[in-house]
Amino acid sequence: MSRSNGMLYPVIGFASCVILMYMSLGNFSIPASKQPEMSFVTVSETQFMLDGKTFYPNGWNSWWLMDQAVEDESRYRVRNIFQIGVKMGLSVCRTWAFNDGAYNALQISPGKFDERVFKALDHVIVEARRNGVRLILTLVDNLQAFGGKTQYVKWAWEEGVGVSASNDSFFYDPTIRTYFKQYVKAVLTRKNSFTGVEYRNDPTIFAWELMNEPRCMTDPSGDTLQDWIEEMSSYIKAIDKNHLLTMGMEGFYGPTTPEKLNVNPEEWAGNLGTDYIRNFKTPNMDFASFHVYPDHWFKDQTVEDQLAFVRKWVSSHIDDGEKILKKPVLISEFGMSNLNKFYTQTNREQNYKIIFDLMHRSARKKKSGAGAFIWQFLVKGMEAYGDDFGFIPTENPSLYKLIAKHSCKLAVVQQNEVLLKQISKGICQS
Repeated sequence: MSRSNGMLYPVIGFASCVILMYMSLGNFSIPASKQPEMSFVTVSETQFMLDGKTFYPNGWNSWWLMDQAVEDESRYRVRNIFQIGVKMGLSVCRTWAFNDGAYNALQISPGKFDERVFKALDHVIVEARRNGVRLILTLVDNLQAFGGKTQYVKWAWEEGVGVSASNDSFFYDPTIRTYFKQYVKAVLTRKNSFTGVEYRNDPTIFAWELMNEPRCMTDPSGDTLQDWIEEMSSYIKAIDKNHLLTMGMEGFYGPTTPEKLNVNPEEWAGNLGTDYIRNFKTPNMDFASFHVYPDHWFKDQTVEDQLAFVRKWVSSHIDDGEKILKKPVLISEFGMSNLNKFYTQTNREQNYKIIFDLMHRSARKKKSGAGAFIWQFLVKGMEAYGDDFGFIPTENPSLYKLIAKHSCKLAVVQQNEVLLKQISKGICQS
């Protein structure tokens, strides 16, 4: 008997390794019928709707999901962060669906893609759905990390077809616009290698985000950026009629709303080529979004002043959604830097609580404020991916509980018993 077991165990071990390798390479399929059921999120005036009911997309940012899904040894982190988010009652994660010309690039050069990295993004979508999480997928960055608009300009310049070396030529150079459209079409029509479902037909995707924190400082009138938004949003909607669309705006008011310029953090914020109200009045923008970073936007403010600004900034944008835009509004990024000279854990939690309370109040009154996304969540072993805002939820019990309790409140507003049950035991009762 013992000799028989000695023969059997290596065989089982070898077979297991083969199966794991086979799965990690992505050469297996998950039929649509085997996936958890999901419906597309829609919009009705100032509310998100899901299966005929109001939906509040409470969530977080983990930009690194596709990057970590590329390699076998780091892929488990994708599942880990979704499982953590679900236990906190969170329903949507915002993450990057781009990496242009950098390490583990999705787009190696204009219109050329690394299939290995595309399979990593496939994996992220499958894992999100398996855990009941939806995704906001961002398509390009204004910043240089992972390529962004700088890489597109560099490609055009290297090929001798760029009209300018300015990073802002991303918005007006006809060749670069074509590059970006090629990329967008490739992503939206991508057939998931695991499920066989094209991204544009997958309800796991909550929304597309055209760009993260766009700025076009060479044209403070805002005309250049507005023209780009109108063209690209129309292009996306022509390909994908299922998903919602937004922009990852910082939220700065511009020239078309001079009466609101005094709400901006400082004068410089009105001269960046962005124009919050005008940008989100664009018909193909389904909902508005903005960011909240007073400790980066002000030079010399007390923590009390910063928190007062948070209240004013968030309230103003919720009011915009309700009275002017007639659309739902998300805070797609917020946080407090641990490099802030006033930083303490208590102050960070107070910052979070102000935002959560404003969103909860909006939800109770059925106003346009629909959700807030923390920047950012990490898991163990990701120190190199961290920044001064990021943290590991499971290693920060007080923040974990604060976030989960906000989820409890939103679950009560939505009368969502399933959501209440999935939140870590005892938190909603405490």
